[in-house]
Amino acid sequence: MSEQPDNPADDILCSCSGTTRGQIYDMVMLGKDLDAISRYSGALSGCGGCEWDIGEFVRALQATLSDAP
Repeated sequence: MSEQPDNPADDILCSCSGTTRGQIYDMVMLGKDLDAISRYSGALSGCGGCEWDIGEFVRALQATLSDAP
């Protein structure tokens, strides 16, 4: 059985680079897109296993930001 982290922000979305959900959240809040996130963190540049998860997370965050007043 796999243990879940106590804080979802500590959830690792890219095991190759160790990039966490919280780090990606912070980068999106700074206006970074997927290319910039990849360049800055190293995520999305290894095996490709995180591509879908990170892409969906970033799109959901960006949609939330575009809906904000």
